[in-house]
Amino acid sequence: MEEVFQNEVIKQILLKYRTIWAIGHAQSVLGWDMEVNMPKEGITERSVAQGELSVLNQKFILEPKFVELVEKAEGEDLNDYERGVVRVLKRSIKIAKAFPPEFVREMSEVRSKATMAWAEAKQKNDFKLFEPYLDKIIELSRKAADYLGYDEYPYDALLDLYEEGLRIRDLDPIFEKLEKDLKPILDRILEEGKFPKEHPLEKEKYDIEAMKKVNLEILKLFGYPLGTRGRLDVSPHPFTTEFGIKDVRITTRYEGFDFKRTLLAVVHEFGHALYELQQDERFMFSPIAGGVSLGIHESQSRFWENIIGRSREFAELVYPILRDNLPFISNYTPEDIYYYFNTVRPDFIRVEADEVTYNMHILLRYKLEKLMINEGLRASEVAELWNDEMERLLGIRPKTYSEGVLQDIHWAHATIGYFPTYTLGTLLATQIRAYITKDIPDFYEKVQRGEFEPIKEWLREKVHKYGSVYPPKELLERSFGEGVNPEYFIEYLKEKYLG
Repeated sequence: MEEVFQNEVIKQILLKYRTIWAIGHAQSVLGWDMEVNMPKEGITERSVAQGELSVLNQKFILEPKFVELVEKAEGEDLNDYERGVVRVLKRSIKIAKAFPPEFVREMSEVRSKATMAWAEAKQKNDFKLFEPYLDKIIELSRKAADYLGYDEYPYDALLDLYEEGLRIRDLDPIFEKLEKDLKPILDRILEEGKFPKEHPLEKEKYDIEAMKKVNLEILKLFGYPLGTRGRLDVSPHPFTTEFGIKDVRITTRYEGFDFKRTLLAVVHEFGHALYELQQDERFMFSPIAGGVSLGIHESQSRFWENIIGRSREFAELVYPILRDNLPFISNYTPEDIYYYFNTVRPDFIRVEADEVTYNMHILLRYKLEKLMINEGLRASEVAELWNDEMERLLGIRPKTYSEGVLQDIHWAHATIGYFPTYTLGTLLATQIRAYITKDIPDFYEKVQRGEFEPIKEWLREKVHKYGSVYPPKELLERSFGEGVNPEYFIEYLKEKYLG
């Protein structure tokens, strides 16, 4: 296999980049451990360690010789991979230059403390415990937007951090269309009653050890390399973390009832993990290894969760695994499982929302984030506004903070601007379904037979193998000939739920 990096300047850059990569690698391990293993009081020292590593990382990115090499490389005759390296590093340098070291340290420490405060506030259902931290995070995020700079709105600067090139002007029309089209679809589904609001399986209690076996069996079916390149662990909030192309870990949570929550979380996280695992190994230790953006990443997890995981064929496939491990399943059919996976109702919790209502949850957060960053909304106003918007969009009002404003970890992590990428991913997953079923007409039959290799290969060829070589909009144009188009999603819902 020929080398992808041939230019001498690029080779010098990559030699220096290894240290930056290693710091990021260490921070990922510390972050994963904090969520999965660390005892509660370990946060005091861990937050300092993460803060110092963030400053160190910034120091290496801004080292004059490194910056000079990246600038020099711009004038070289480069291939696409090498141009990708320069693009990604220029972006990292711009972001690192924007933030003074004391700001980086403060943000990292506040983030670690806010994460622990959020977990306690959520558990105790007490927003006041988290409120001062959220105020600090809003203040620091507004500062971050000013440091980064923007043309129209401060929030644009934060959107661009998570989705290169994304702006309010891209998102407003998408969310306006969804807000207009989703309500009538939801009303019709609820009126027709074919897809139930509730299902008796939601109340069935499961044995956690048995459910762990189910999740592991499903991951084996998908071909997730457990033990060699991956692991499945438990955390308060399911997530995927990649330490490199050969170490990509996923987590889920177990509540002891309503097993689809943990099962679909695992299917979702597998989609993220697969994107990282199917990178070109020649990208290892380089800035173009890893998914290009959160929106593209989310399209992969949503594709597995919604298009595969919520399909009738998948219910048929996993039925024997469920029946063999969960005794109560013998009272149900694969068709019951399908409708259980596809209940439709306005619900409080985003991560448990169905496909039809999910984007309403993101719309709510998008509106609040715009107010936080563009208008300086205070934390004390957030909880009430949250409840008002929830009532307006879905007709339900949270009774507790834990099922309302405290349900997500994102604001504790200071990732304001992240939520809209979930909608981009959800929409893109339905576009990918339209494209893949053209290329693989027996796509759903393959799912039913557990033949995932051709599907994984298609995803590798169209998306995964490019890593971060091309920016998100260019990747979509190259692979599919169009950008994010909400029409596919609306048509998919009509076909599946009203067809």
